[in-house]
Amino acid sequence: MHFVPHFRFRVFGYNFEGAITRFYRARIKVENPVVDLDGDEMTRIIWDKIKSTLIFPFIDVDCKYFDLGLPNRDRTNDQVTIEGAEAIKKYNVGIKCATITPDEQRVKEFSLKKMWLSPNGTIRNILGGTVFREPILCTNIPRHVPGWTKPIVIGRHAHGDQYKATDMLIKEDGVLELVFTPKLSRVEERVKVFEFTGGGIGMAMYNTDESIYGFARSCFEYALNKKWPLYLSTKNTILKRYDGRFKDIFQEVYDKDYQKKFEDNKIWYEHRLIDDMVAQALKSDGGFVWACKNYDGDVQSDIIAQGYGSLGLMTSVLMCPDGKTIEAEAAHGTVTRHYREHQKGLPTSTNPIASIFAWTRGLEHRGKLDGNNSLIRFCSNLEKACIDTVESGLQFLSSALWYLQFIRILMIRLVVLLLVPIGTLLLHCKCILKQVVGIN
Repeated sequence: MHFVPHFRFRVFGYNFEGAITRFYRARIKVENPVVDLDGDEMTRIIWDKIKSTLIFPFIDVDCKYFDLGLPNRDRTNDQVTIEGAEAIKKYNVGIKCATITPDEQRVKEFSLKKMWLSPNGTIRNILGGTVFREPILCTNIPRHVPGWTKPIVIGRHAHGDQYKATDMLIKEDGVLELVFTPKLSRVEERVKVFEFTGGGIGMAMYNTDESIYGFARSCFEYALNKKWPLYLSTKNTILKRYDGRFKDIFQEVYDKDYQKKFEDNKIWYEHRLIDDMVAQALKSDGGFVWACKNYDGDVQSDIIAQGYGSLGLMTSVLMCPDGKTIEAEAAHGTVTRHYREHQKGLPTSTNPIASIFAWTRGLEHRGKLDGNNSLIRFCSNLEKACIDTVESGLQFLSSALWYLQFIRILMIRLVVLLLVPIGTLLLHCKCILKQVVGIN
């Protein structure tokens, strides 16, 4: 894929068009491909602008493109999602735009053949692994938990438990039992759950050793990569066998494969009760990975996001148990409300940062796999440009700061970081805002 940049403006006489053209001629060469999974609505529009403005003018990378926009998923009977996931398995790096998971209203809106499953769920089922959510820290974003000065990363075991449970309404007196019928011995195991003397509810849920082992390895690999301690939280005092199995498998994997690696990096692993862990997290300054079961991770990831200030400043990375294969994406949705404004021809103030970080985290991982330090440095500089822009106050000078203006400012900062150190002084002048984005 080749994109020719077309920026035509100067700042205090400096030719940024020429600077980008020079970069385009000597772009950072990426040896192996990445998988580009396109999405829906406002994030799809921003996704394209990020690629054409901040990625392809600087990076020479072979992108294996899959259109996961809802119309194309419907057209291909969702086969495109499966093919995209298989491509991630092959090339080890996927970078995904936010997508629509259709409900009844969306089925009518898009005239869909059926209510297709969540593409994230489909990809997770094919790749396995664990979803890790990490906040993007900016000093001028107010935090509801001021003591969190370092990131807390939530690793959610997005498999089984309540999300694959079978539940039922009980309408009369009777006994609820849990029955397991083995394939080989044919001797049933039958456990009495409760004897009802009136109406009620019942539920059965499960998980597998294979999935829990994969969860454990993904968490240990991620913590090693970040060089942060890892905590697992369960309620094994109540669910002695169910949650106890998580605790035992994590300890087994740690003792066998990771204890020495953790000690060499001066980090540690520890199991804690979920209620104790919540209290400890609130008192801490951050800087750790928190492994959660499915429901706990669903709840705690949103609490952590709000504690740091915004879901729009959260990265999301699916890491597979091999520690080699990842899929990076923004933690938010497709921003439908802004898309409706865009359809009317109105400018929107959509925050592109989490989508930009999906690209930087994916490309950074590609750089680590390939030993490409230039690519890793580029990703670091692009993330710095994002954070510096927010911390300089430009993001908040106008509530309607158009996303295109914001991306253009990022591009200038990126050029400055990569090519023109002296220009850093200029970027703090209000005159630049007048020339570049027209803010008075």
